[in-house]
Amino acid sequence: MTLQNLLSYTRRACEDYDMISSGDVIAVGVSGGKDSLALLTALKAMEGFYPKKYRTCAVTVDMGFENADYSEISRYCDELGVEFILVKTELKKLIFDVRKEHNPCALCSKMRKGALVNACAARGITKIALGHHMDDVIETFFLNLMRGGRIDTFSPVTHLSRSGVTVIRPLVYVPEKKIVAFASKNPLPISKAVCPADKKTEREEIKKLINDLCVNNRDLKSKVFGAIKRAGLGGFRDEKEPGNGEKSSERST
Repeated sequence: MTLQNLLSYTRRACEDYDMISSGDVIAVGVSGGKDSLALLTALKAMEGFYPKKYRTCAVTVDMGFENADYSEISRYCDELGVEFILVKTELKKLIFDVRKEHNPCALCSKMRKGALVNACAARGITKIALGHHMDDVIETFFLNLMRGGRIDTFSPVTHLSRSGVTVIRPLVYVPEKKIVAFASKNPLPISKAVCPADKKTEREEIKKLINDLCVNNRDLKSKVFGAIKRAGLGGFRDEKEPGNGEKSSERST
């Protein structure tokens, strides 16, 4: 997938859900994975032609793993011309050493998001972009259904009322395989995950289940995503329908 293709997906999502306002400073939560780096690349490139003028920066939450290295991400941000902000935390010590969590992912995700939101709010940044893509939307739907007994998924736009920060997800229309293709053809500084729980999560189990189902149902993902939009889950809507996407609200610690 070319940058032009990625920009087409990204712009359509931003316009469908009114994700960007003139004057925004948009902090991209950069983990070092392909999704967040592709999003950073797209949003920076889109600055040049998007009708609502905004500025992009990158924020990385350092959990405190000793072997974590952010030098390549910092260098890439310099090449793009975006500010790189590194937020130091001791989340690794709290989650793995003090609490000794056997299933740490949910707590880790919540605490990393909290650290990201607090760091941005302290700097007066009120818009955060996360790299969740279409497959993440579908996997979250299956996780909620099969683990929580709920029919729901996350929202493309979420306002965190306590902090005043709004979270946007401009890649929600992009299938993961297209991001993989983009990353293979572009020099993104993808970092190897240092978390010991990487690839050992419930989400990975759900991903495998969905991929197994797709063997005999090749268009399953597009059908599920279409159903999510038509049902209005998480504030999604069918892009063919008139009107603006609704922003969900969520309290933030």
